[in-house]
Amino acid sequence: MTAKRAASRAQTKGLTLGLDGFAWISAVEGIKLSRESLEMFAEFDRLGLSDEEQDKAIFEKFKKKA
Repeated sequence: MTAKRAASRAQTKGLTLGLDGFAWISAVEGIKLSRESLEMFAEFDRLGLSDEEQDKAIFEKFKKKA
C-alpha cells in the first residue's frame, strides 16, 4: 500500500476592492483618492472588469513606474 500525502492547505485568495471599498478605507486612513485613481476605478466599473482583470491592470500600470 502506498503512503498517502497530507492534503495541502488551501491557499487564501487575495481581496480586490472596488471603488467604494477603496475610497472607504482611504478615508478611514485619512487618504484622499486622486482624480486619476477615481477615473481608473470608474473605468474598471464601466468595462465590467473581473477582480483578476483589475489586479492585472493595476499591476501593469504601476510596474512601469517602479
